[in-house]
Amino acid sequence: MKKKKVPSMVKDQQLIKKRREQMIKGAVTLFKQKGFHRTTTREIAKESGFSIGTLYEYIGSKEDVLYLVCDSIYEQVRDRLQQYLQTTEQAGMDRLKLAIASFFKVVDEMQDEVLVMYQEAKSLPKEALPYVLEKDIEMTEMMEQIINDCVEQGLLELSAQEVKLVANNIIIQGHMWTFRRWILQKLYTIEEYTELQIEQLLQGIDMDKSKS
Repeated sequence: MKKKKVPSMVKDQQLIKKRREQMIKGAVTLFKQKGFHRTTTREIAKESGFSIGTLYEYIGSKEDVLYLVCDSIYEQVRDRLQQYLQTTEQAGMDRLKLAIASFFKVVDEMQDEVLVMYQEAKSLPKEALPYVLEKDIEMTEMMEQIINDCVEQGLLELSAQEVKLVANNIIIQGHMWTFRRWILQKLYTIEEYTELQIEQLLQGIDMDKSKS
């Protein structure tokens, strides 16, 4: 899926990157408070630290800002998860547990961004939405691969369909830490939440295995 090209009147790529990072940070704050539709481009510019005129030198519309926000969030989550996994030599079930814990940790660190993405991705323009959804699929496939490794080693007995479902469940359980945080974060620390989710996930797999 081809990445959407966001228009810019500025040619300096480093400056574009810097300004858009400021824009993304400001937009996340406002979208969390007011939502995408109630936030104006003027407010985004002010929160980002520059004028409305400067804002439009780096984007073509408010929808472009939302696209940049969603794209940036997926990139950061994926990159951080890969970094956590690359720094370990663990394999098998230990690697799966680490992958789950690392994903939950990243979501905890970026919970405002993840919350905004879930709430506002539906407002993306039609030409941008498929690309952003593809990024979500790629992240889920990272988890699928780790689960498949356990299946190939004989550590788990799961069909291809079951692997996909387990991978999606892990992603949703991680994201749930943000969109149910009003209650979950009163009950658990992120470490407690992670431990319980991993325990229940593995128990569920073992129960399915014992029925077969």
